Amino acid sequence: MIYTDVLIIGGGPAGLTAAKMTCEAGLSTLLIDRSHILGGQLTKQTHKFFGSKEQYAKQRGFDIATILQENLQNFPNLTFMLESTVVGLYEDKVVTVLQRNEYKKISAKVIILATGASEKFLAFENNDLPQIMGAGALQTIVNQYQVIPGKNMVMIGSGNIGLIVSYQMMQAGIEVKAIVEANDCIGGYKVHASKLKRLGVDIKTRTTIKRAIGTEKLEAVELIQVDSNFKEIPGSSEIIETECLCVSVGLSPQHQLASMINAKTAYIPQLGGFVPLLNDQYMTSVEGVFACGDMVGIEEASSAMMEGYLTGLYVSQYLNEPHPESEQLIEHYHQQLHELRNGLFGNKTLIGIQKRKEKLTNAP
Repeated sequence: MIYTDVLIIGGGPAGLTAAKMTCEAGLSTLLIDRSHILGGQLTKQTHKFFGSKEQYAKQRGFDIATILQENLQNFPNLTFMLESTVVGLYEDKVVTVLQRNEYKKISAKVIILATGASEKFLAFENNDLPQIMGAGALQTIVNQYQVIPGKNMVMIGSGNIGLIVSYQMMQAGIEVKAIVEANDCIGGYKVHASKLKRLGVDIKTRTTIKRAIGTEKLEAVELIQVDSNFKEIPGSSEIIETECLCVSVGLSPQHQLASMINAKTAYIPQLGGFVPLLNDQYMTSVEGVFACGDMVGIEEASSAMMEGYLTGLYVSQYLNEPHPESEQLIEHYHQQLHELRNGLFGNKTLIGIQKRKEKLTNAP
């Protein structure tokens, strides 16, 4: 059995910033991640962030991942366990982990869940053909491993991820033949869409995919136009030849570990799906188990980092080992979150957070 004060599951932006706070408070901290590298989604993001200096504005995602790791280099009370998958989580805060074909047991005083999110997908004919993938997979292949999956592509989804990844693929030399959006307006920031339009990318609204065409691999896609009820408009079919299809239709919070220990969860569409219910200190309904980042509500990585800082600070207070600057830092990071959530798309998140609080209060 391995013993630690704090166990953090997930080495993305929320997990890394939470670790910084617990380590600075003097707590022994063990951070687990299933990947061989730390940083989560940041490691594949080549675009520069918006926001303030505190939120790493003008820094590229993979550079931010490096900065967050460098912030953790000199803590003797911090241990990393990479290439490790949590296979069991129990209410007495014992965790079973599979690391390189070896099972290990960990006992912690507090657990922080920072498992992030997974990509949603679409059901359509032949959606299992090779060369059809999610935006995260495409970023990994191209941005991390420098492999070009095709000379051209079609993107399904015009949210920020779809728009940003489309631009990144163009930078890599891949022609983006079309961006397809079922709604009547683009889902992401206008600045991203405008940049793509200036480069000649066709953004098709009120359009969706009906089927992928191919035998051994993707050869073309059939697109159709839809009405206000998302029903197919007869005679609107269009065939586009393409070597790659990317699906970017949103993310789902990874709530499964919270559900494994019977933490109370609820479906909140504004936060992306099922999420654990939290109190104001990011603790779930299970005593001593906290959660933060995309697993409690889909937002930008900047928000996940601020939530990680706050969760680490609240965990330190919970264990009666408060960070030496606890009160000032809590106020500071709440202010950062306030700024992030009062932007163009923040109202949806704020509504979801309020619903999450209400559901916790009313839960049996």
